[in-house]
Amino acid sequence: MQGGEPGKMQSAINVTPLVDVVLVLLIIFMVVAPNMRPGPEVDLPTTEKPLEQGDARDRILVTIDEHGALWIDDKPCKAESFGEGLRAAAGAARNTRVVIQGDARLQFGEVRHAMLAIEEAGFKGVGLIAKRTGAAAKGD
Repeated sequence: MQGGEPGKMQSAINVTPLVDVVLVLLIIFMVVAPNMRPGPEVDLPTTEKPLEQGDARDRILVTIDEHGALWIDDKPCKAESFGEGLRAAAGAARNTRVVIQGDARLQFGEVRHAMLAIEEAGFKGVGLIAKRTGAAAKGD
């Protein structure tokens, strides 16, 4: 090499910072994702049995909060327009499953009224969502 001659330039992409950023974002989304449930926060009743709650797709989630307010998926709904809201959420599919997650502090009569309104709206069968006893302690 001579003194006045420029050396060859080597170009290489360093992907290590990109991988670091992607891994940090992945960890953030893994921590935040379980807290991104639709609707209000409810204290689910506990039971001994449910291992499998079913597939979350292709279903309408009805939430009854501790004050008895109704929610269809993540939208509040008045009791007077509950049937219309369910039919609108189902669209053309009439075989859509409807599941209820009710707060543990509710009276059973409030949940039963919602179940009757779902049946009157034309949906057959209603599922109930509960959490297993000791699920928080086991990490399930």
